[in-house]
Amino acid sequence: MPDLLIELFSEEIPARMQARAADDLKKLVTNGLVDAGLTYASAAAFSTPRRLTLTIEGMLDASPSLVEERKGPKADAPEKAIEGFLRGAGLTRDQLEERDTPKGKILFALIRKPGRPAAEIVAEVLETTIRNFPWPKSMRWGSGTLRWVRPLHSILCILSAEDGAQVVPLTVDGITAGDTTRGHRFLAPDTITVSNFEDYSAKLKRAFVVLDPAERRDTIWNDATNMAFANGLEVVEDAGLLAEVAGLVEYPVVLMGQIGEDFLGLPPEVLQTSMKEHQKFFSVRNPKTGRIERFVTVANRTTADGGATILAGNEKVLSARLSDAKFFWENDLRIAQSEAGMQTWVDRLSNVTFHNKLGTQAELISRMEALAGELAPMVGADADEARAAARFAKADLSSEMVYEFPELQGLMGSYYAKAAGKSDAIAAAAQDHYAPLGPSDDVPTAPVSIAVALAEKIDKLTGFWAIDEKPTGSKDPFALRRAALGVIRILVDGSVRLPLSPIFEHWFDAAVSVFQTSGYHIVLPPKDGGKLAFGPDYRDPIAFDDFGNCVGFVSGSSMAEIDFEFAEYVLSTPRNWSNNLLSFLHDRLKVYLKDQGVRHDIIDACIAMEGNDDLTLLVKRAKALSETLKTDDGENLIQGFKRANNILSQAEDADGVEYSFGADIKFAETEEERALFAALDTAEAQIKPAMEAQDFGTAMSAMASLRGPIDAFFDAVQVNSDNATIRRNRLNLLSRIRTICSSVADLTKIDG
Repeated sequence: MPDLLIELFSEEIPARMQARAADDLKKLVTNGLVDAGLTYASAAAFSTPRRLTLTIEGMLDASPSLVEERKGPKADAPEKAIEGFLRGAGLTRDQLEERDTPKGKILFALIRKPGRPAAEIVAEVLETTIRNFPWPKSMRWGSGTLRWVRPLHSILCILSAEDGAQVVPLTVDGITAGDTTRGHRFLAPDTITVSNFEDYSAKLKRAFVVLDPAERRDTIWNDATNMAFANGLEVVEDAGLLAEVAGLVEYPVVLMGQIGEDFLGLPPEVLQTSMKEHQKFFSVRNPKTGRIERFVTVANRTTADGGATILAGNEKVLSARLSDAKFFWENDLRIAQSEAGMQTWVDRLSNVTFHNKLGTQAELISRMEALAGELAPMVGADADEARAAARFAKADLSSEMVYEFPELQGLMGSYYAKAAGKSDAIAAAAQDHYAPLGPSDDVPTAPVSIAVALAEKIDKLTGFWAIDEKPTGSKDPFALRRAALGVIRILVDGSVRLPLSPIFEHWFDAAVSVFQTSGYHIVLPPKDGGKLAFGPDYRDPIAFDDFGNCVGFVSGSSMAEIDFEFAEYVLSTPRNWSNNLLSFLHDRLKVYLKDQGVRHDIIDACIAMEGNDDLTLLVKRAKALSETLKTDDGENLIQGFKRANNILSQAEDADGVEYSFGADIKFAETEEERALFAALDTAEAQIKPAMEAQDFGTAMSAMASLRGPIDAFFDAVQVNSDNATIRRNRLNLLSRIRTICSSVADLTKIDG
């Protein structure tokens, strides 16, 4: 069974595309081979800046011969039908078989497909793969028609077995496959002839090419950390940068350079971001001071001077880059520490649009400031401090440093707030109010930071809900799902109790005011079916038709610019929009809790209860119910509850009455019946105070304890007794089961 080796050798492939390209090469080729009948034992793909490599072991040397049986028309079918069948099968009339079937004599064709040699199939599959390769971006060069990410120089394609190696005959756009490749561009540029993958990888290593990207990553990291450790320093971890740098070199050589003394006073995040973004350097930190003092760069070759010339060039370029960063830093500090301070930046944001229907960034800040002040007492923060924190949280968006490095927003705001003499809480809120950005990010824990972070996210959600810009399908251009998850995690992870419905309803009014304060006021709808808008002074009415077109003026008024659709939506939307937004958060909560082992139906059972806008309370209830239902008593109680509820519901429908009171133990006829009365009394006495204290664990345990008495009752008692009084009493007893259990959660929504 031969092995297959493929290498596609080109100019430098962008680092960000290499891993995906290697996977695509493996998937396209192996799928194509299997579809053609060539199975294999194993496959692996590799990438370097200049090559994609695929090795396949244990492949069949030919596809198997196949016989396909194809059913045709009846033997006495019209001649044209038989001729069509013959054309499709590629056979003649005498090659068909005639068989007796329950439907009469039927013609069958046996189509024999002989096996094909592996080389022939590989050539077809590889050419198709090359011509249809899914590069994110590709190019053409010269006079050919082939498109590739960068000019493709050569194709290596060989089948190797015990008796030797065979070049697969293949030519793609003038490039003929062979058994040669090249080593490192500078250190070993000569042609290399190979016979199999083992030979190929060994010769490449001797030619200063490390084929496996994982090996290059390990080499870079180990050499960098060892070099830093020898100098009493540590390398700042950055998995993304490590993967990118490993894709920039074929033979990694790690070098450590110095950062100019003038730049060591810059915030470490500024140094780290500047070096990473502009030059792909790793930052090296002094663990005693936390300062970034050196950098690690990765060269693609060895040099006679041990990399001294490379480092000198890198340090020169780095000095120029950091000079810009230092200028931005010092200029921003001058503004932050001036008399006007960070308010200067806030004022500039009045010229920056947040959204054309939701006003400017300055208006966003004003809304955040008001909301943070309202939320502050609810989360244990000082209202004045929360308002001040919200006012300056986004001020750094006007700073030069954030303009150059947008990823530093918030963090730089924290530095500038401290420089301006703001409190530590205000500075922390500037950095934390965007958090969490992802499911694994830390959430704000300081009260002021919580208030501002919630204000930012709640304003975004209510604002975009108010202008009908909800997420649809996979589209979420304003990251509202992320904002919803942020609200959930801040509240739940921090055990913050906050009813959301009244906040949503209040902030909807704020969204409406954004339109109204723009100078126009809508009256909906006039009796004639049109719409009427008034100018800023409430005079000069302008009439609109149902399509928002101006149809007339009054008192010589001129046409005013007005976002008619937005105005109509905002002022005609029913107030149930708040419930719609809350449902959106509940949906995100289900996704969040699914990873924690809480089923959707359990959350639905808790959402159906009062107080479902308090997400922390809702999660506490759902987790308690989830743990209860994992026990035998809890699981079996659900069956007993549903049986009781079904019998009761059917009786109420049939009798046209509600059995909700009047169960009396004096009408009990059996010990099991009396035991259920006693158990319900005991459970109710435990559940009621536990629910008032929001001790859901105790309440759920008391509910689960009903499992035994309920099971025994149904085993021993016929509810629909012939005695009408006994029957009514027992139905009222079932009503007590439903009432007591439903006080904990809506168990009708539990599956099973």
